[in-house]
Amino acid sequence: MTKYWFYGFLCLLFSSLSNNVMSRQVTDSTGVILESPDKKLRIQFFQREDAAHHKTMYYHVFHNNREVIHESALDIQLDNHLSESAMALKIDRHARWCENLVVRKKTAWTKDTTWKPVYGERSTIHDHYNAVTIELVKDDNPDYVMQVELRAYNAGVAFRYFFPEHPKGSYYRVTAENTEFSLPEGTMAWYAGWAQAPYHLLPLQQWPDESERPLTLQLPGGKWACLAEAGLTDYSRTKFKLSKDKPNTILTAMHDPADLVSPVGTPWRVIMIADTPGQLVENNDIILNLNAPSRIADPKWIKPGKIMREMTLTMDGARAVIDFASAHGMQYLLFDWKWYGPAFTFTSDATKVVAPLDMPALVEYGKQKGIGIWLYVNQQALMAQQDSLFTVFHRWGIKGVKFGFVQVGSHRWTVWLQEAIRKAAENQIMVNVHDDYRPTGEQRTWPNLMTAEGIRGNEEMPDATHNTVLPFTRFISGAADYTLCYYDKRIKTTHAHQLALAAVYYSPIQTLFWYDKPAFSQNEPELEFWEKVPVNWDETRVLQGAPGEYVCTARRSGNDWYVGTITNNNARQVKVALDFLQPGKKYTACIYSDDAAVNTATHVRIDKRSVTSSAVLDVKLQPSGGQAIRITAIQ
Repeated sequence: MTKYWFYGFLCLLFSSLSNNVMSRQVTDSTGVILESPDKKLRIQFFQREDAAHHKTMYYHVFHNNREVIHESALDIQLDNHLSESAMALKIDRHARWCENLVVRKKTAWTKDTTWKPVYGERSTIHDHYNAVTIELVKDDNPDYVMQVELRAYNAGVAFRYFFPEHPKGSYYRVTAENTEFSLPEGTMAWYAGWAQAPYHLLPLQQWPDESERPLTLQLPGGKWACLAEAGLTDYSRTKFKLSKDKPNTILTAMHDPADLVSPVGTPWRVIMIADTPGQLVENNDIILNLNAPSRIADPKWIKPGKIMREMTLTMDGARAVIDFASAHGMQYLLFDWKWYGPAFTFTSDATKVVAPLDMPALVEYGKQKGIGIWLYVNQQALMAQQDSLFTVFHRWGIKGVKFGFVQVGSHRWTVWLQEAIRKAAENQIMVNVHDDYRPTGEQRTWPNLMTAEGIRGNEEMPDATHNTVLPFTRFISGAADYTLCYYDKRIKTTHAHQLALAAVYYSPIQTLFWYDKPAFSQNEPELEFWEKVPVNWDETRVLQGAPGEYVCTARRSGNDWYVGTITNNNARQVKVALDFLQPGKKYTACIYSDDAAVNTATHVRIDKRSVTSSAVLDVKLQPSGGQAIRITAIQ
């Protein structure tokens, strides 16, 4: 249930503020202290005047009474609606709009509910937070209202700027967000310059460019944090940059201005705090919770599954992939680009098949084999034909569309993409967005958005060390289409490593055998792990690991557990306790591990043993290696 009241204890409690804040001129009447439900996290909001009597908004964050975000400015810059006094004085219209705002009202509440996603890393999501909305007005024009919304979850804190409906129907042009994140000295960041970039562990100094989000941080003293963005639907993408004049301080960096019509809110700025990096992954539901509930009334047509692409674009090749996919527990086939002609041109018509494919016959053949058809469509055709394209595909019996080479970042392209996903939903079409796009939880609102790329996956053939970074960075923002391979000679990991990725990496449309063809397979017995592994989960746990080193993830579907362990480029030995199993029950563990002595091209050994919740497995990993385990209850 949701309960509203005014928190008397939230306001004016500045006796607990840190000494460095108390030594400055704090405007007491504006103060708010907000705690998480478990009281471990605390965000404090206040205004402070400088020597020229200009008031500025600030916040900072504590975890277990330890300051993890130092005094940091809250600021959003507009190029319109200056106060009358500012215009009379001919002040630069690009001056900070948030200066000298007056707090008019504070409203606080708590929410404690659960909801069930259509699919996900867990079957039930807990949405529990305390919140306060601080309403501020321009000092000489109360028609111009801005709200600062704060939420405190057990997993982290979030805030955004919101503009209520203006009495004159006003619009707002946001030219910059100057929101700060002031971090402890010695903080290290897992930096990536773009969505498909490699990761580098860097101090908060001399970054080569802006950093992608989410941004995972290693804090001094062993704590972990993650800066993320949630609810990006009507705004421009915001990355992170270093402050030029404040050490150890990160700033938001908008891609371009956003033209907004009130009522409207900015995306949420999220600060996750955890004792281990695995907890960041386990708590990533905070991103979903900061988005609106599903707008799809009846989602029965949304079906997660495993998919393989067909590259020959011939009838024989398509039938072969359908047969292989059906035999190996998959649900979908993807026809990749050029099935409708050259992709990078507006002259190609994505409602006409130009490859030698009988699409109706293949849709029917796939249906008989339990395999649905997905189609790749480049942005040019999506733009030119989006008003009719999905209707045509629905009539053909197509299950999903992979958006290719979409433009991202700008306010224009953000709105365009959301609209394209909405139109696909109206026609019962699932979506996979490729290239530089990363989700911010909007798959809660539009669960037909199944997965997205925005990841350096097997198209670039990264090494095993990179693979161990991804669960603690990119995957915090949601599902990613890594495009797993198995037989391709360019793979820089062992085959057991690739097998384990299907349990370590989450994607409700999981691409398997990306660069492979059915002819490459010798029906190796270990493929049964990929045949059995689900893509939709009831429970997810990160058992141990650290970015750049290794990770061990356990996921449950029904009564069965799937465990994936991968190491970096180095050999490693870890002990995996199975205490997540139900006590008192017996299970069979089928273990797939690397063994050069196995006489197959893939060198994967399969062992079976009985286990219980008290078992501890000794996992020996080769350099760039891995291990996959399927654990089933003994009836």
